[in-house]
Amino acid sequence: MDDSAWATIAELNHWLTKDSELPAETQKILQILKITEEAGEVAEAVIGATGQNPRKGFSHGWDDVEKELCDVIITSMVALTRLNPEAGLVFRRELRRVAARALGPS
Repeated sequence: MDDSAWATIAELNHWLTKDSELPAETQKILQILKITEEAGEVAEAVIGATGQNPRKGFSHGWDDVEKELCDVIITSMVALTRLNPEAGLVFRRELRRVAARALGPS
């Protein structure tokens, strides 16, 4: 994830919070909960892409699943930014840790 992506996330976070009258702590909690909402939309799209809802049939395509997964990622990045303004560094550190655990030392 490059720095320009994190800069865009910072802009989105500012846009989402600038007019809010909620306390910052409440905004953090709600942003984290928003991840669950977005994940539910991924599940709905997968069910629609596989035609598993008898009422709706094939209501989504795999491109919809991709878009919904991106929404989860973006929403998570915003949440991480609200928790820590150095979100990009936190993410890179955690990605290295997970990769080292899964793949071994590079």
